[in-house]
Amino acid sequence: MSESAIHHAEHGAADPMSRRVGVMVAMLGILLAVVTISSHRAHTAAVVRRTEANDEWAYYQAKKIREHTSEVAAEVTAAVGTDPARIEAARGRLEAMAGKYKKDAEEIKAKAEGKLHQTEESEHRALAFDLGEGFIELGLVVTSLYFLGRDRLFPVVGTLAALTGIVLGVVGLLGGDLAARLAHFFVD
Repeated sequence: MSESAIHHAEHGAADPMSRRVGVMVAMLGILLAVVTISSHRAHTAAVVRRTEANDEWAYYQAKKIREHTSEVAAEVTAAVGTDPARIEAARGRLEAMAGKYKKDAEEIKAKAEGKLHQTEESEHRALAFDLGEGFIELGLVVTSLYFLGRDRLFPVVGTLAALTGIVLGVVGLLGGDLAARLAHFFVD
């Protein structure tokens, strides 16, 4: 048996609290890993949704430019034309195109706004996970201090911090209005 194993066996027998605190630290480590991964995934989702929203806004802009170009072309044909029948046909097509682009642009705008809303939800969830991660890390560190100081206050404070982190992680997992309020509390 190694010297450290002998020391651990002797010390563990003398302090049964060490075993409980050790298991608690291990459990906090597992919870920390879960919340950290969830945080990273929520941040990635926010970035992807933001990119999708930006793509929709660029498409919206393109449709609005086409709409404006068609309107200008319709006005120019009316202003410079000599054959009213040909001008009216061209103008009708251009106005129809402008109307189509306008309708398309409104649909794209609604889709882009929806993507922005999804982005905000993902960012709120990510913030809750980040805060949860921080509190669980704090709980893990403070609880581990028991092994240095042998003071029972460390696991108690560490447990409270970790429980706060777990609650925040659950808020991130559930998302919704509570995550939005939490985000506004910390961001605003």
